[in-house]
Amino acid sequence: MPTAAIAILCTTPDAESAERIANALVEEKLAACVNLLPGLTSYFRWEGKVQREVEVLMVIKAPRANFEAICTRVKALHPYTVPELIALAIDASTPDYLAWLTENTTP
Repeated sequence: MPTAAIAILCTTPDAESAERIANALVEEKLAACVNLLPGLTSYFRWEGKVQREVEVLMVIKAPRANFEAICTRVKALHPYTVPELIALAIDASTPDYLAWLTENTTP
């Protein structure tokens, strides 16, 4: 049975934070891959005011079973009080990619 996989979206304030979190998640085998997309501009409401920030978006690919552990680890490393952690189901992928994802997230 193939692994149920997810892609988690998480923004960070800068490349340094994103790289630190990405490295930890891959090194600890919580995620198989983390893509960093710099130059994202986010508009959001925080503490009653509309904010505009340049951020780095992380796309974290992992087994669905690792979601809670990833959330715990990201919260421990993330500079934001409330980091964005949104999991999207990967409904379809190639069997070889899912096998690679599983292999690289198995302790």
